[in-house]
Amino acid sequence: MVPQLKTALTGPLLALEAKFLDATPDIERWLRGQWQEHTPPFYGSVDLRNSGFKLAPVDMNLFPGGFNNLNSAFLPLCVQAAMTAIEKICPSAKSLLLIPENHTRNLFYLQNVAQLVSILRLTGLNVRLGSLLPEIDKPTPVELPNGKTLLLEPLLRSQYRLGVEGFDPCAILLNNDLSAGIPEILQNLEEQFVLPPLHAGWAVRRKSNHFAAYDEVAGEFASLVGIDPWQINPYFAVCDSVNFHERQGEECLASNVHAVLGMIREKYREYGIKETPYVVVKADAGTYGMGVMTVKDASEVTGLNRKQRNKMSVIKEGMSVSQVIIQEGVHTHERVGKGEKAGVAEPVVYMIDRFVVGGFYRVHSGRGKDENLNAPGMHFEPLAFETSCSLPDHGQNPDAPPNRFYAYGVVARLAQLAASLELERTAPAEA
Repeated sequence: MVPQLKTALTGPLLALEAKFLDATPDIERWLRGQWQEHTPPFYGSVDLRNSGFKLAPVDMNLFPGGFNNLNSAFLPLCVQAAMTAIEKICPSAKSLLLIPENHTRNLFYLQNVAQLVSILRLTGLNVRLGSLLPEIDKPTPVELPNGKTLLLEPLLRSQYRLGVEGFDPCAILLNNDLSAGIPEILQNLEEQFVLPPLHAGWAVRRKSNHFAAYDEVAGEFASLVGIDPWQINPYFAVCDSVNFHERQGEECLASNVHAVLGMIREKYREYGIKETPYVVVKADAGTYGMGVMTVKDASEVTGLNRKQRNKMSVIKEGMSVSQVIIQEGVHTHERVGKGEKAGVAEPVVYMIDRFVVGGFYRVHSGRGKDENLNAPGMHFEPLAFETSCSLPDHGQNPDAPPNRFYAYGVVARLAQLAASLELERTAPAEA
């Protein structure tokens, strides 16, 4: 069950997948060397887009919230990878505090939390859930549709440590992206590992920093494999000091949109690609598909109407947008499903530490191949990842499922490596 590439332009992608297959030993050796020099984030998920001529990451999430969407067959992989990550950080770890998002009413998200708890407990850890919500002032059970129950507990802070009643963990795992800022209760902890680090949250993190690091990784990798880095790397530009309500920064937006579209057109001419180039303008911080618009001409970002300005000016937790990234749009030519649920799809690859642990497809039947799929109406198809993205089969066609998934896994690991560089470079200086 692998989605069909609905395009006649599969030639270049088949060539790309063939290159990955031919270079498998070199790729794995190179990645192994990179991980000896750089520490991967505890976990991450990468949104990929597959246009048939290009396979590239378009977003990297360091607080993944869809572990419940992974095929259950990958649970052993998740546990093994989590064990490796924890042993590296805290070899004698016995207890871990998991801090989730404040989505107490989002049962899909809470099923993700339950799956994370299951994975971590299978590594031999005692796991409790601490909530940042002020209304959680006593242990509060939350019933899930699958019959499981989560117990959310109020956080307790001593001078330098954080826990819950009767529980002093050696590690704290955030599954909260800190969009609204870094709460005081999480700051200045001592002798407790916070994973991922606080500067991985959207209060500090910027997508442009990630893609600048990815640009370097993709360039080095492309030289190794013998491909054009553009085949795995979206062009991008950044605009600071944007205020959509006040119409500030429109000139910066228009000129950068024009420039990035020009670079894409040049590449399309080089490769004989007949698609219409587009860019995605999105908030440089934040997730959940908020503050995103698709643009095919620079004139579209000047004179936005009130509804468009309102949509672009605010992201999760009501945070206002002042910086945007203008990113090359990558058409998605993959489709999943039949009938009413059929729709364009993009693979989402999940990693723990340096290991790919599975993935699924985000599908939207109401969106086109050049639109953002992370929007109301989307659904997830955990069916598709039959293999773990780490087991290519050289005896099969380059586009056979194990090899397509291997290509996904390679590009996702490049994004995970870029995230490790990004976090190294944005870490606060030691006092």
